Amino acid sequence: MPLLDQDLPARAQQGDENALAALIARMMPAIRKGAAECTAPGLDFDDAVQEGVIGLFHAVRGFDPAAGQTFTAYAAACIRHAQQDARRAALRKKHAPLNYSVPLPAAEESTDTRPGPEELAIFGEQYADTLRRMQTELSALERTVLMAGLEGRTPAQTARELGLPAKNVANALARARRKLRGAPTT
Repeated sequence: MPLLDQDLPARAQQGDENALAALIARMMPAIRKGAAECTAPGLDFDDAVQEGVIGLFHAVRGFDPAAGQTFTAYAAACIRHAQQDARRAALRKKHAPLNYSVPLPAAEESTDTRPGPEELAIFGEQYADTLRRMQTELSALERTVLMAGLEGRTPAQTARELGLPAKNVANALARARRKLRGAPTT
């Protein structure tokens, strides 16, 4: 990175969205190159690019300048690992039926896109179930950070409001999402 941009990772870690955008723009050629090399059945180019951006977010969050490595090298490794993990996941045998299936022909599209009474009832039940699960399965901190995220606040903003480290807020948000998806919370 040029001398002028050495503070971008630190500013991005502190929640500076302009610094994060600059890092994404700077690393996008490497992300796109890695995505082109990682495409596979079940992982198209756009999905691989998205995995690379997620890898860059992990790099921003985990970068420690005291470790003696440049941010560019650290970020490139994080991006490459995220994309390779996504490729391995896409190539697992359990995904083979989806990766090689033939789509069904589309039914005639109705011009009325409003949900019918059955869909409304199902959506209402799902909404009520999600609210109930939020109250019973999430801790107070997890509920707070989830609601802040739904209101459009970043984890860094929420951390400042709550007076907590950003890592605590990010971890609570990840736990909340895992719990609501039904994944194990190990």
